[in-house]
Amino acid sequence: MLRFKHILVTLCAIILYTLPSQGQPRDSKRFAAIENEKVAYITKELNLSQSEAQRFFPLYNQYNKEMWALKSAKTGNSTSAPRGVNSFNGSGSRDVLSYDAKELNIKKEFRKKFAEVIGNSRASQFFVIEQNFRELLYKELQRRNR
Repeated sequence: MLRFKHILVTLCAIILYTLPSQGQPRDSKRFAAIENEKVAYITKELNLSQSEAQRFFPLYNQYNKEMWALKSAKTGNSTSAPRGVNSFNGSGSRDVLSYDAKELNIKKEFRKKFAEVIGNSRASQFFVIEQNFRELLYKELQRRNR
């Protein structure tokens, strides 16, 4: 029964993520597929029940959106500075430590929100699971590029 719940939650997540990707470029479809795998991995590793998943993933989507926006700002994707130009001149235009502090604050904020849904232990475990997924993805990409 528990396995059935995981499959059901995963299928629902896949359907929700693939609907908006219709008619998008190939890279967007790849990204959506990776994101679907990430959702399934998180669901499995955190051992989320169906009701927990329904409450957890809207928070996760909000967290993910904020982190992507912050990382885009940090890497300068939204600035007009040419690539290769060092804009870390202390003027505050791209203060890496400031962005890292903001990232930490976002993680602390969402750990509290996640804890309301899945408890403190699993809320803290989420960040480890997220990192583990990135490492698995990186290893898979390395394996494919050999």
